[in-house]
Amino acid sequence: MLGPAILAASRSDKMRRIVSAAPVTKPVVNRFIPGETVDQVIPIVRDLTRKGLEVTLDVVGEDITTVEQSHAARDAYLELIERLAALGLGDKAEMSVKLSMFGQALEGGHELALANVRPVVEAAAAIGTTVTLDAEDHTTLDSMFAIHEELRRDFPQTGCVIQAYLFRTEADARRLAAAGSRVRIVKGAYKEPAEVAYQDKAEIDKAYVRIMRILMEGEGYPMIGSHDPRLIAIAQELARAAGRKLDEYEFQMLYGIRGEEHLRLAAEGHRMRVYTAYGTDWYGYFMRRLAEKPANLLFFLRSMITKN
Repeated sequence: MLGPAILAASRSDKMRRIVSAAPVTKPVVNRFIPGETVDQVIPIVRDLTRKGLEVTLDVVGEDITTVEQSHAARDAYLELIERLAALGLGDKAEMSVKLSMFGQALEGGHELALANVRPVVEAAAAIGTTVTLDAEDHTTLDSMFAIHEELRRDFPQTGCVIQAYLFRTEADARRLAAAGSRVRIVKGAYKEPAEVAYQDKAEIDKAYVRIMRILMEGEGYPMIGSHDPRLIAIAQELARAAGRKLDEYEFQMLYGIRGEEHLRLAAEGHRMRVYTAYGTDWYGYFMRRLAEKPANLLFFLRSMITKN
């Protein structure tokens, strides 16, 4: 029952005012969302890359309701790319996008999202970087994969995300583990029905390992999205068994979580990319993350206490 309550709160202007005004809110938000504007996030990008880390940037605000908002989302990413161009970081600074933010759920949404995301992918390629399409709930995935396939015809470096808790994902992984592909695997954070997804944590972890093996033994470029020390260690073993060099896969973790682990992996020679979200719609983004999986609340609070 907690998930629907949090989701309802994410759409309530009254709750937005209450949560935004609470003294404890700003330190929590700042820990995981380091800014609201490009000017605020660019110094974060510089700092992370100077430490030997890489980044993927997400402009928050996927809960849109109008075509005009979808165009504004496109323009926000184009502004980000323009600012990144001056840094000359190549693929050390890429972008992650949610197609819902580009209008996927609106009328004619598939075509609208494709039309909005294409110039972003094109602009990213022009400055030597790329874009990864984030996975959302299972009802959106056929559209996302179709847009991914279409974009890769002209921009083969375009990445996508798969979610270990979905029954379909092992088949998706086999299809995607081809030469030139870039695939991020995550456990999955949306509340999905038992008809389409594993509900038990142990089963999800087993599926995650099976899918990692498929990706590591394939010909593409795996991106391991996890903060779980055991899964990270297994990923390293699978990579070694598959004969992969350290630059032939990467780890990805969220900004503000296990920062010392980011640095440790980078110091060992691994590619370590930090998923960094920013934007003015931090309230909706933050509350939706809790609504998708309310257990994340305990995880976030624990992360604040441990400071690493």
